[in-house]
Amino acid sequence: MVKFKSTFFLLALLITVPVFSQSDEEVIKEFYKQSLTNGKSYDWLNYLSNQIGSRLSGSLGAEKAVEWGKEELDKLGLDKVWLQPVMVPKWVRGAKEYAFIESEPGKTTTVNICALGGSVETPALGIKANVVEVHNFEELEALGKENIEGKIVFYNRPMQADLIQTHEAYGGCVNQRYLGAVEAAKYGAAAVIVRSMNLRLDDLPHTGAMTYNDLPVEQRIPSAAISTNDAELLSTMLELDKNVKFYFKQSCKQLKDVQSYNVIGEITGSEFPNEYMVVGGHLDSWDLGDGSHDDGAGIVQSMEVLRLLKESDIKPKHSIRVVLFMNEENGLRGGKKYAEVAEQKGEKHVFALESDSGGFTPRGFSFDCDDANLSQVLSWEPLFKPYLIHYFEKGESGADVGPLKNDKIVLAGLKPDSQRYFDYHHASNDTFDAINKRELELGAASMTSLMYLFDKYGVK
Repeated sequence: MVKFKSTFFLLALLITVPVFSQSDEEVIKEFYKQSLTNGKSYDWLNYLSNQIGSRLSGSLGAEKAVEWGKEELDKLGLDKVWLQPVMVPKWVRGAKEYAFIESEPGKTTTVNICALGGSVETPALGIKANVVEVHNFEELEALGKENIEGKIVFYNRPMQADLIQTHEAYGGCVNQRYLGAVEAAKYGAAAVIVRSMNLRLDDLPHTGAMTYNDLPVEQRIPSAAISTNDAELLSTMLELDKNVKFYFKQSCKQLKDVQSYNVIGEITGSEFPNEYMVVGGHLDSWDLGDGSHDDGAGIVQSMEVLRLLKESDIKPKHSIRVVLFMNEENGLRGGKKYAEVAEQKGEKHVFALESDSGGFTPRGFSFDCDDANLSQVLSWEPLFKPYLIHYFEKGESGADVGPLKNDKIVLAGLKPDSQRYFDYHHASNDTFDAINKRELELGAASMTSLMYLFDKYGVK
């Protein structure tokens, strides 16, 4: 009788307790396998880029992208999907810009420019003036009003080519784009032309956000980007003749703010439903291309994280949200609104991961966290090494998750290989044909793996 009871007990134990539990290595291997052989990210991006196209905040494309994002998240069978209202700026480019360099009356060379996001228009007939070339604000100040008033300021500081971290090179010169008009207006400049933020020499002007801060409307001056090839040309011509003139015309306008939305989907946590982990990118894009790298790639990779978790039948401990943020490019309204609502509701966010550096080959992650959490991350390096993911260091996470920062949360950013990123950033060639399917899918699998590990082991 005792022997029978013992046998019965062992059989019951075998039935109720799993005989085999997958290791972290096996789970992560499955993420990569599913992303590379049965992934959705590339197809999603194909539709977002080619059927919807550019998605500048406040545009019809942005509106369609919101509808698409909610529809696709609904199809995943998440526990919750909703739209979070956010007011966003509406800037429109208008007719295509036109510019030329005039070396002498009647002798002109057409060049490639584009209005910077947020700029005012030129007069209806355009603007033509002599040009002053500078490389920084210190040179501008040294020249003074007597040498600048009524002229076009040409900012020609290149991205620093010997910096391997290309985002560092971008950060080293982007202030001339963002604040160039404000600084030049102090000295009575008529307009501003800025060298495109691009490491290679080509004919593509790269747009991007600029600001007037609190400058009165009547003192605001037009601001445009010029391609790197044409920046080199203009600089050379100025060396030969300081009396060279520049003409350009643009018809952009800043309109009233309009209603838009963050798109949010959630898998509710099984153990800690009131502790939130977020993954996301920004749904808006500039209007010159279709925003495939910036940031369509981040959007579809983030959506794929939740899809892969569900497909793997993993029940996360924490509530995991995907957030498709609106208006990162010219206002960061979506990221700020999400953090604001989270604070109002008293939501506890413990981890946030962003992808906003393009769909190139993933190299690892940067972390905005304390040493204890970084130490835990470093212990996971062997899990990622088979996939050539080696970069795990402290650094910036992402603009949209940044507003969530506090003393407890871990913020992270996917770090793809960035050497080609600024060839496409904010330019007309940021289109779907520049995306490599395999590289995109590797990034999605890497993000899913990191989310899985943080959910399983928690934040220190």
